[in-house]
Amino acid sequence: MPREVMCEVNNCEYWGNGNLCKADSIYVVSHKGDTASRSEETDCKTFKPHDL
Repeated sequence: MPREVMCEVNNCEYWGNGNLCKADSIYVVSHKGDTASRSEETDCKTFKPHDL
């Protein structure tokens, strides 16, 4: 996996300083089956909110 995965969602468990993702892997899904034409048609399933 690339070392510099950027993330601006700072309430995610895997968010790190400099907007870097600290997750070991990233899971992205499409809203329309197995294809997507634009980023808006995808979601990051790796997101996990911080325990508050």
